[in-house]
Amino acid sequence: MTKSKVYLIWILIISPLAIGQKPESSGDIRLLVRSDDMGMAHAVNIACLRTVTDGIARSIEVIVPSPWFLEAAAMLNEHPEIDVGVHLDLTSEWSGVKWGPVLKDVPSLVDENGHFHPTTNQFRNWPRSTGIAESGWKIEEVERELRAQIEMALRLLPNVTHLSAHMGTATSTPDLRALTERLAIEYNLPIQLPDVQRAGRFGAKSDSPESRVEAIIELINGLEPGLWLLIEHPGLDTPEMRAIGHDGYENVAEDRAAVTHVFTSPSVKAAIERRGIKLVSYADLLGEDRDKK
Repeated sequence: MTKSKVYLIWILIISPLAIGQKPESSGDIRLLVRSDDMGMAHAVNIACLRTVTDGIARSIEVIVPSPWFLEAAAMLNEHPEIDVGVHLDLTSEWSGVKWGPVLKDVPSLVDENGHFHPTTNQFRNWPRSTGIAESGWKIEEVERELRAQIEMALRLLPNVTHLSAHMGTATSTPDLRALTERLAIEYNLPIQLPDVQRAGRFGAKSDSPESRVEAIIELINGLEPGLWLLIEHPGLDTPEMRAIGHDGYENVAEDRAAVTHVFTSPSVKAAIERRGIKLVSYADLLGEDRDKK
């Protein structure tokens, strides 16, 4: 089969999700809870792992170029049963901690200090040139960098099953999306799942941990039969995390500690059990797809 035919089949598979159609489903409710941004901080590494080993998360997304990636890789190698996604990264959003690309020869992707730009698009009232979209990035440099991230992940991480895009940057334009989808096919690491609906959010970043527990239980109680995806960013309220933030998002430690509290809450686990919801990972779903074929 030619690459063009494979690509066409891939597009046909994911197109219902891409255009927002609701999938057909049986009477079962399945929920994929995903913990994002492992590697960005020591406290995030601990929290992401905890949300799986002692919580409801079933997949963890890892940022390969991030400063605590090697610790994340070591921790995940101690838990090879955990489903892992490569959280493809082209941005470094925080004010006090920065990182740059895996490669050294991608000048269109970095600022004058060699770091990724903070955002996908320029934020209003932020300093100029903070968005990668306005930086004049070159698609060939993006491809080399994303390949390097994928290949490092495959070399150092166990059970890598899929790709995702940190801050949505790697899929933020038609050219970037086409590139990322092509890499997903080439490395056999899907970037999207068919027939999945986003479950939504549970409360605001400023809400207390217990009010967010109540909010996610309400969300869980409202889920209809089908496959649902819930994405959040765990962390811990530590001095390290309290030093991380950016303009407009200063309570990072408090917010992300609340996510960890929710994802490991006995009340939340009980609500999922009461409704008979099956927690699944990308590996589970991709395995089912292979079985069907």
